[in-house]
Amino acid sequence: MNGADRLSALPKPALWVLAARFKTVSLSQTPVWAGSWLAAEAGQWRPGVMIAAMLAAGAIQIGTNLWNDAADAARGVDRADRLGPPRMTALGLLDGAEVRRAALAAFGVAVLAGLWLVAVGGWPIIAIGLVSLALGYLYSMGPRPLSGLPFGELLVIAFFGLVAVSGTAWLQGVDPFATRTLLVGLMVGLPGAAVLMLNNHRDRLQDARAGRRTLAIVIGPAASKLTYFATLLGAVALGAGLGAGPWLFPVGALALWLGHAMWHWPISARLNRLIAQTALFQLALLLVVALG
Repeated sequence: MNGADRLSALPKPALWVLAARFKTVSLSQTPVWAGSWLAAEAGQWRPGVMIAAMLAAGAIQIGTNLWNDAADAARGVDRADRLGPPRMTALGLLDGAEVRRAALAAFGVAVLAGLWLVAVGGWPIIAIGLVSLALGYLYSMGPRPLSGLPFGELLVIAFFGLVAVSGTAWLQGVDPFATRTLLVGLMVGLPGAAVLMLNNHRDRLQDARAGRRTLAIVIGPAASKLTYFATLLGAVALGAGLGAGPWLFPVGALALWLGHAMWHWPISARLNRLIAQTALFQLALLLVVALG
């Protein structure tokens, strides 16, 4: 029984979970927790703001993932020889139109949660929300989807790191441009970029065939591996600078192991094991910094 046959035996809700890629949803939640931790540290934590921001960020990520699932299938990017996690539309397990409607529904949830945040934060939140929604749509759509361009990793650092952390902190009364706030945003954003680099490194052959020019394709395999490792080490260094205690050592060891695996493992489906582990590294790093 091949992979598609095994997946077809799953109940439909499980297929939707796979299409939404809940395994890495922490990538959108960790920046919100980081900004809320900074607010709590300053005695200004607002649980309602944190929950609304979690909902908006998670809905944007899930909507982007669902739209990408349907759009890449329509473009013929996801084929039978795909090495990454299975894509439900490409395998014929979910209807592309249904997946796109679900993506739009997720974006709608993000708008509703964002409206409450706008009431708290005003026009800057409108600007951040509109840009985030536009990026979520343009990641897979348009004449030149962002997923096929070489600056995806920078966008992740910017929006899943700096903007998300600073925006959440600002909504709770913390200076978004304070050095500590920006360093936490950068620390959180770097592992997020590492996840994207990992995916693009694994998919370089399929992406090149589809006419994409991701950073992994532009800089080559060796530099891609080094970039992945450098983002993790950079995040650890920032964690040390932010005052993480002795628990930083096991997190640093995890970074070393992830870098070793990325360097030595061949381009294959085996690399998929590192996706959730890199997301776990991001969350663990924030935790040890907060405890420190």
